[in-house]
Amino acid sequence: MVAHAEAPRGSLQHYFPGGKDQLIAEAVAWAGGYAARRVARVAAKIEDPTPGKLFEAMAAQWRDEFTAQGYDAGCPLVATVADAAATSEDLRQAVGKAFDGWQRPVAATLAELGVPAARSESLAVLMLSALEGAIVLARAHQDVAPLDTVVAELRPLLDGAVKA
Repeated sequence: MVAHAEAPRGSLQHYFPGGKDQLIAEAVAWAGGYAARRVARVAAKIEDPTPGKLFEAMAAQWRDEFTAQGYDAGCPLVATVADAAATSEDLRQAVGKAFDGWQRPVAATLAELGVPAARSESLAVLMLSALEGAIVLARAHQDVAPLDTVVAELRPLLDGAVKA
């Protein structure tokens, strides 16, 4: 990484005195913040927004990326949990915070769309869990079908959660 950046060798230690774990934790925090900001951008673009359309739009971002760029990219939060969090409590906590930071705006958006507050929290967990699982399956199968499946199955449930 240092060579790719054409930076002096000591740069990594200078900017990340906590070493690799600090670098990963900061990258995870950035990724969580990015995901949270994407929720607001996606929600703002939805015509006649519903919870199901929100989830569909969130999945569409991954569908579009996989279709355009291939299946190499994945969620850095999942990768960190799978690779490093088992050996580092600090990294596990960083990933947990990043997921919380992503889950909160999803839940808030659901509440804005008419889902009762108590239910919006649990549905946000369901949405992120289903989306992350579908991303992993799409990468494994090199196919966007898992994304389409979770959208088709969850959309009626999500839209049905809106207060009448």
